[in-house]
Amino acid sequence: MPNKRTCLYDKHVALGAVISPFGGFDMPIQYTSIIEEHNAVRKHCGVFDVSHMGEVMVSGKDAERFINHIFTNDVRGMAVGKVEYGMMCYPDGGTVDDTCICKLGDNLFFMTINAANIDKDNEWIQENAQGFNIVICLKSDFFGQLAIQGPEAEHVVETVLNIPCKELNFYEVKSLERFDETLIISRTGYTGEDGFEVYGSYDFIRNCWDKLMDAGVTPCGLGCRDTLRFEVGLPLYGDELSPEITPVMAGLSHFVHLDKEEFIGKQALEKQKVEGTDKRLRGIELESHAVPRHGYVVLKDGKEVGVVTTGYHLISIDKSCAMALVDSRLQLGDKVEIQIRRKTFSGTIVKKKFYDKHYKK
Repeated sequence: MPNKRTCLYDKHVALGAVISPFGGFDMPIQYTSIIEEHNAVRKHCGVFDVSHMGEVMVSGKDAERFINHIFTNDVRGMAVGKVEYGMMCYPDGGTVDDTCICKLGDNLFFMTINAANIDKDNEWIQENAQGFNIVICLKSDFFGQLAIQGPEAEHVVETVLNIPCKELNFYEVKSLERFDETLIISRTGYTGEDGFEVYGSYDFIRNCWDKLMDAGVTPCGLGCRDTLRFEVGLPLYGDELSPEITPVMAGLSHFVHLDKEEFIGKQALEKQKVEGTDKRLRGIELESHAVPRHGYVVLKDGKEVGVVTTGYHLISIDKSCAMALVDSRLQLGDKVEIQIRRKTFSGTIVKKKFYDKHYKK
C-alpha cells in the first residue's frame, strides 16, 4: 500500500524538499539543511506541516468521564480553553500513545494522536467506549495542521495569517470563526520554543502555507523537528514511549494522576511508582563529538546496561547527547560508555533536558 500524502505534499515537492516515509506518510525531512531550519526556529520562526497527525473529537454527556478513563492526566473540572498533555495506556502500563487533550466546550474534547498510530488509537478508543454516553469522531481526513514555532511565532500568526492569538497562554486553545470556517488554534509546541498549532480544512491550510512562504517564514522538515524536541527532552512515541515503555519508565510520572478513582493502566503504573522499574530513561552526555543513534548499546564497566532511544550532536549547544533506556540503578553523574560501531565512547548520566525551553508562560 502506498504511503499517504498531506494536503501540502505538492508544495513541499515544489520547494525541493527531501521526502521520506514517516508514520505511513511521505513527509518533508528537510528543505535546505536541518541545521539552518533548526536555527530558524530557535532564533526566529519556522513552520512545519504536521497534517499527518490524527485528530479525534469526543462529545456527549460522559465525555469528561470517558477522557479521564483512557487518559493518565486529570481533566476533572478542566476549564474550557485549556490543554493537558498525557498518555493513554494499556492495562499493564505500556503506552498506547501520548496525546494532548483540548477542551473546546462543555462536554467537547479534541485530541491529537500520532500519525503512525491513527488506526490503532482509533480502534482502541472505540473498544473502550462501551458504557459511555459519548460520540467519537475521527477527524483526520478533514483537518490539516500547521505548527508555527519560534520566538517570532506570535507576531507571524497575528500579522501574516491574521489570526488573533496573543491572548492565549501556554497550553491554551480556542476555536473561532474565521475565513468562513471554524478554526482551532492552540499554544503548545514540540520544539521548546513559543509556538502555535493551527487546525483547519485542507484548503485553508494550503492558503496559510502560501501566505507564510510569501512572508519569508522558513519551511521546516521533520528532521529539525526531531533535533529541536530532543534538545529539550521531549519524548517521541516509538523511541521514548511504546507498549514496552511506560510513562513511569520514561520519567513522565508527573503526567500520571494516581489520585483519580480509575483509569486504564492505573494499577500497573501505581505499582511501578511504588516499587520502581528495572529500566529508566536517562540522559547521557558524551565526552567526544561521536554521534549516538537509536539502538546503540549503553555499557557500564564493559557490561550492557541499556540502549539508546534517540541521539544527536546537539545543534544549539555543540555537544553529543543521547536519551537511553538504562538500568534504573544508574544515577546522575555515573560514567557509562556508548558503543558506536566498533568503538566505545565515554559519557556521563545527566538530566534529559539538554537545552532550556523558552515557552511563553
